[in-house]
Amino acid sequence: MSSTIGLGVPVPKMLPVTGTWTLPFTAYLLVLTNRVVYQRIKNKQWIGSQLNGEKNNSGNHDNPDPLFLESRCHLNFLENVPYAFILAAIAELNGGNRSFLNYAMAALFVMRVGHVEVGMRAKGTLGAGRPLALFGTQGLLAGLAVYSTYLVKGYWGY
Repeated sequence: MSSTIGLGVPVPKMLPVTGTWTLPFTAYLLVLTNRVVYQRIKNKQWIGSQLNGEKNNSGNHDNPDPLFLESRCHLNFLENVPYAFILAAIAELNGGNRSFLNYAMAALFVMRVGHVEVGMRAKGTLGAGRPLALFGTQGLLAGLAVYSTYLVKGYWGY
Protein backbone atom coordinates (compact mmCIF):
# COMPACT_ATOMS: atom_id res chain seq x y z
CA MET A 1 0.00 0.00 0.00
CA SER A 2 1.16 3.48 -0.70
CA SER A 3 -0.10 7.01 -1.02
CA THR A 4 1.14 9.90 -3.10
CA ILE A 5 2.70 13.21 -2.18
CA GLY A 6 3.49 16.26 -4.23
CA LEU A 7 3.62 15.40 -7.95
CA GLY A 8 2.40 11.86 -7.47
CA VAL A 9 5.49 10.29 -5.94
CA PRO A 10 4.37 7.04 -4.29
CA VAL A 11 5.25 6.75 -0.62
CA PRO A 12 4.78 3.42 1.15
CA LYS A 13 2.85 3.27 4.40
CA MET A 14 5.80 2.94 6.75
CA LEU A 15 4.12 2.37 10.12
CA PRO A 16 0.98 0.30 9.60
CA VAL A 17 1.33 -1.64 12.87
CA THR A 18 1.74 1.35 15.14
CA GLY A 19 -0.86 3.18 13.06
CA THR A 20 -3.32 0.34 13.64
CA TRP A 21 -2.93 0.52 17.41
CA THR A 22 -3.41 4.28 17.71
CA LEU A 23 -7.21 3.95 17.82
CA PRO A 24 -7.60 1.49 20.74
CA PHE A 25 -4.87 3.13 22.81
CA THR A 26 -6.29 6.62 22.20
CA ALA A 27 -9.83 5.46 22.96
CA TYR A 28 -8.70 4.03 26.30
CA LEU A 29 -6.66 7.15 27.07
CA LEU A 30 -9.82 9.20 26.55
CA VAL A 31 -11.69 6.93 28.99
CA LEU A 32 -8.96 7.47 31.60
CA THR A 33 -8.88 11.21 30.96
CA ASN A 34 -12.65 11.52 31.30
CA ARG A 35 -12.57 9.64 34.61
CA VAL A 36 -10.20 12.29 35.98
CA VAL A 37 -12.37 15.08 34.57
CA TYR A 38 -15.47 13.48 36.10
CA GLN A 39 -13.85 13.43 39.56
CA ARG A 40 -12.76 17.06 39.16
CA ILE A 41 -16.26 18.21 38.18
CA LYS A 42 -18.04 16.04 40.74
CA ASN A 43 -15.83 17.30 43.58
CA LYS A 44 -15.19 20.83 42.28
CA GLN A 45 -11.44 20.20 42.52
CA TRP A 46 -9.97 22.04 39.53
CA ILE A 47 -6.28 21.67 40.30
CA GLY A 48 -4.12 19.22 42.18
CA SER A 49 -4.10 15.44 42.27
CA GLN A 50 -5.96 14.89 45.57
CA LEU A 51 -9.24 15.96 47.05
CA ASN A 52 -8.96 18.29 50.04
CA GLY A 53 -5.20 18.60 49.65
CA GLU A 54 -3.11 16.97 52.37
CA LYS A 55 -6.10 15.90 54.51
CA ASN A 56 -6.85 12.94 52.29
CA ASN A 57 -4.66 9.86 52.63
CA SER A 58 -3.80 8.75 49.09
CA GLY A 59 -2.02 5.70 50.50
CA ASN A 60 -5.19 4.33 52.12
CA HIS A 61 -5.81 1.19 50.04
CA ASP A 62 -9.21 0.47 51.58
CA ASN A 63 -10.64 3.90 50.85
CA PRO A 64 -8.44 5.65 48.25
CA ASP A 65 -8.88 9.25 47.25
CA PRO A 66 -10.94 8.94 44.03
CA LEU A 67 -9.21 11.83 42.24
CA PHE A 68 -5.76 10.56 43.20
CA LEU A 69 -6.68 7.04 42.07
CA GLU A 70 -8.00 8.15 38.68
CA SER A 71 -5.05 10.51 38.20
CA ARG A 72 -2.59 7.69 38.89
CA CYS A 73 -4.42 5.37 36.48
CA HIS A 74 -4.15 8.06 33.83
CA LEU A 75 -0.50 8.85 34.57
CA ASN A 76 0.58 5.21 34.72
CA PHE A 77 -0.83 4.78 31.22
CA LEU A 78 1.00 7.89 30.01
CA GLU A 79 4.27 6.78 31.60
CA ASN A 80 4.46 3.57 29.57
CA VAL A 81 2.45 3.69 26.37
CA PRO A 82 4.25 6.52 24.50
CA TYR A 83 7.64 4.89 25.04
CA ALA A 84 6.29 1.53 23.86
CA PHE A 85 4.95 3.22 20.72
CA ILE A 86 8.35 4.78 20.08
CA LEU A 87 10.11 1.43 20.45
CA ALA A 88 7.55 -0.33 18.25
CA ALA A 89 7.86 2.37 15.58
CA ILE A 90 11.67 2.10 15.62
CA ALA A 91 11.44 -1.67 15.21
CA GLU A 92 8.85 -1.32 12.46
CA LEU A 93 10.90 1.26 10.55
CA ASN A 94 13.92 -1.06 10.73
CA GLY A 95 12.08 -4.02 9.24
CA GLY A 96 10.67 -5.67 12.34
CA ASN A 97 8.26 -8.56 11.91
CA ARG A 98 4.80 -7.02 11.72
CA SER A 99 3.06 -10.04 13.26
CA PHE A 100 5.40 -9.95 16.25
CA LEU A 101 4.88 -6.20 16.65
CA ASN A 102 1.09 -6.59 16.43
CA TYR A 103 1.18 -9.25 19.15
CA ALA A 104 3.41 -7.03 21.26
CA MET A 105 1.06 -4.06 20.93
CA ALA A 106 -1.96 -6.27 21.67
CA ALA A 107 -0.24 -7.62 24.76
CA LEU A 108 0.63 -4.09 25.87
CA PHE A 109 -2.98 -2.97 25.44
CA VAL A 110 -4.30 -5.91 27.48
CA MET A 111 -1.69 -5.29 30.18
CA ARG A 112 -2.37 -1.56 30.46
CA VAL A 113 -6.15 -2.07 30.61
CA GLY A 114 -5.66 -4.89 33.11
CA HIS A 115 -3.40 -2.72 35.24
CA VAL A 116 -6.22 -0.23 35.71
CA GLU A 117 -9.42 -2.27 35.54
CA VAL A 118 -8.39 -5.39 37.51
CA GLY A 119 -5.49 -3.81 39.34
CA MET A 120 -5.74 -0.25 40.56
CA ARG A 121 -9.54 -0.01 40.47
CA ALA A 122 -9.99 -3.39 42.17
CA LYS A 123 -10.91 -3.63 45.84
CA GLY A 124 -8.04 -2.25 47.86
CA THR A 125 -6.28 -1.03 44.68
CA LEU A 126 -4.16 -4.19 44.80
CA GLY A 127 -5.79 -6.45 42.23
CA ALA A 128 -3.84 -9.15 40.39
CA GLY A 129 -3.75 -7.04 37.23
CA ARG A 130 -1.44 -4.54 38.84
CA PRO A 131 1.73 -6.62 39.37
CA LEU A 132 1.10 -8.71 36.25
CA ALA A 133 0.82 -5.61 34.09
CA LEU A 134 3.74 -3.88 35.79
CA PHE A 135 6.21 -6.69 35.22
CA GLY A 136 4.67 -7.59 31.86
CA THR A 137 5.01 -4.03 30.60
CA GLN A 138 8.60 -3.80 31.82
CA GLY A 139 9.40 -7.07 30.05
CA LEU A 140 7.70 -5.90 26.88
CA LEU A 141 9.59 -2.58 26.88
CA ALA A 142 12.88 -4.38 27.44
CA GLY A 143 12.01 -6.90 24.73
CA LEU A 144 11.14 -4.19 22.21
CA ALA A 145 14.38 -2.35 22.99
CA VAL A 146 16.45 -5.52 22.52
CA TYR A 147 14.55 -6.40 19.33
CA SER A 148 15.06 -2.90 17.91
CA THR A 149 18.77 -3.11 18.67
CA TYR A 150 18.97 -6.57 17.10
CA LEU A 151 17.36 -5.26 13.90
CA VAL A 152 20.15 -2.73 13.41
CA LYS A 153 23.09 -4.91 14.47
CA GLY A 154 24.47 -4.83 10.91
CA TYR A 155 24.96 -1.09 11.20
CA TRP A 156 27.49 -1.71 13.95
CA GLY A 157 29.29 -4.42 12.00
CA TYR A 158 27.87 -7.49 13.73
